[in-house]
Amino acid sequence: MAYRSQGILRRLTTAVSCLEREFSFGAFSPAFVRCRSAQPCPEIPLETSQGSSNESAAGKVSGKRWARELGAIRMDWTRDEISDILQTSLLDLVYNAASVHRMHHNPNMVQRCTLLNIKSGGCPEDCGYCSQSSKHSKTTGTKAERLLDLDSVYEAALRAKAQGSTRFCMGAAWRGPSQVGARQFDRVLNMVTKVRALGMEVCTTLGMLTPEQAKQLKEAGLTAYNHNLDTSPEFYSKITSTRKYEDRLKTVGAVREAGISVCCGGILGLGEKEDDRASLLQQLANMPEHPESVPINRLVAIKGTPMEDNKLVDAVEMIRCIAAARIVMPRSMVRLAAGRLNLSITDQAMCFMAGANSVFSGDELLTTKNNEVSDDEKMFRELGLTEKPYIEPVPTPKRQEAGAAM
Repeated sequence: MAYRSQGILRRLTTAVSCLEREFSFGAFSPAFVRCRSAQPCPEIPLETSQGSSNESAAGKVSGKRWARELGAIRMDWTRDEISDILQTSLLDLVYNAASVHRMHHNPNMVQRCTLLNIKSGGCPEDCGYCSQSSKHSKTTGTKAERLLDLDSVYEAALRAKAQGSTRFCMGAAWRGPSQVGARQFDRVLNMVTKVRALGMEVCTTLGMLTPEQAKQLKEAGLTAYNHNLDTSPEFYSKITSTRKYEDRLKTVGAVREAGISVCCGGILGLGEKEDDRASLLQQLANMPEHPESVPINRLVAIKGTPMEDNKLVDAVEMIRCIAAARIVMPRSMVRLAAGRLNLSITDQAMCFMAGANSVFSGDELLTTKNNEVSDDEKMFRELGLTEKPYIEPVPTPKRQEAGAAM
């Protein structure tokens, strides 16, 4: 009995020491992060009457590199590692992702973004999921429309800001600015400049860019450029035939080289397998720099598109992918994007727990319905979420050439 009491006391003393070490510094201080990463709490075996120990589910993964280095910034992820993360039991997966999330972010702060379709329909690409493709217009009924005027875009941005959005995104159904010419692209540059003057982050998605077009967007004041990889390189040819995966990567590279934040994610429910999701996350996590923003979309199947009969991905699969994205890209903004309309507040709470820290707010996303602003306000109140404020980005100092004067 004395030995048993001493064992319990030893475990309690160790546990208290761990708690003091973790919580005495505050959740977001450097000391807290150092404690979690450099000085992990020792495992405390639970002795049974036979003297053996019970191995918890979390303990089973602790010997793996991704679990040992939880929260570390890496660009050398293997496909097997990410597959292993995706296959981890849901509660352990969410626990690990939530731990990483709290190392790098305020877990109660969520950014609200607004997406405006500034030019609908008439896109020459043949993406199987998209109703804006001219290839599917006869069956979807989507008509090609003109580019919105500057005043209409500015008024939409004003409404978005009044409703709590700090990031305003503009999408045009183009293959790229080269398709439409300089005059229309100049109009978009003016939109970027005027919206940025409101004190909002500004993001555009305009298709494929040349390096020169990326520089022009940067000079106009663009904060971020969205160019999703959509799925894995292996599955990409199943969703479009009018562009290559390498085209997507070239645009992402041009955006990064211009000094614009990269917004790059994917879509779940295109008919891909779990290995494709692991491959997509590997592509994103092994970029030279992790994308600043990673949208995780759930396909909303639109009547008349080749993917109109695709099954809706369930909430658990969404949570798994968000959790995996958070673990492999700790500092990125993981955005709960399209397909949120059918998720309950409880489902969304699990997504935020797993590492999502942004939503798209507003009644519509390009051509699909979205959660109403009033519904999001209710959710924020019920979950105790706070809105991420706009912070003016600090310019990154340019690297000096070797041998340059200090």
